[in-house]
Amino acid sequence: MQQLLTPIYDFLGCETPNRWVEQAKQPEQLTALLIDHCNCELKAAQTAILMVRKYAIDKSSSHLLKTWAKPYEDFVYQQDRNAHAFLARDNKKNDMTNELVANEKLANSADVMSKMVRLIKEEFHHFEQVLQIMTERGIDYSNIRAGGYAKHLISHVRTHEPLTIIDKLIIGAFIEARSCERFAKIAPHLDDELAKFYTSLLRSEARHFQDYLTLAEDIAGIDISERIDFFRKIEMGLILAEDTEFRFHSGIPPQ
Repeated sequence: MQQLLTPIYDFLGCETPNRWVEQAKQPEQLTALLIDHCNCELKAAQTAILMVRKYAIDKSSSHLLKTWAKPYEDFVYQQDRNAHAFLARDNKKNDMTNELVANEKLANSADVMSKMVRLIKEEFHHFEQVLQIMTERGIDYSNIRAGGYAKHLISHVRTHEPLTIIDKLIIGAFIEARSCERFAKIAPHLDDELAKFYTSLLRSEARHFQDYLTLAEDIAGIDISERIDFFRKIEMGLILAEDTEFRFHSGIPPQ
């Protein structure tokens, strides 16, 4: 675990404060923690899908990603949802990613498509894993308001290409790195099942962070450390700031 976390800690501007950990480990926060985590996995997949559609695939392939995402989005956004039926469905028939055709918008569109499709598959799988745990514990999925973490980061994205995609990829790296760091922080304080689950997520989330960062560096073709530092300071500020709403990526609770 330490081998996985060392580059994460080197990348992030700070560790998660103990005040967040103390809040997160309280039994009364478990429902919010799991539901928000479930939402985060879906949002991560949706973000990657949008990136692939905009930058990496031919327009004729766009409907394939929409078809792939539809069961997940239908479950989340409909009022009369059935978690048991959703989890029991055959999800392989909607995966048509082997039919995707890369475009020529970027010199490395094929690499973007390959890395993002792998990420999407894993995020959808993690969504299902969290939902399965919730269902077994009698926790109903609900639409809770997302925190302001990702929205605030995205508000600083530059509006001209390729600067836009570079910034989005850097932000993706920070979100994935923070997720990985928080899995490690919270795992020792949870029951055995959840501790094992969150520890198991560390490897894939650590790779997601590296994939985002590598793509940003490759597309830029120049040193982007200054831009990484820019977002590092913003992300650190969000993590260290007081936050009245508890979420997986929220700041510290007010004293």
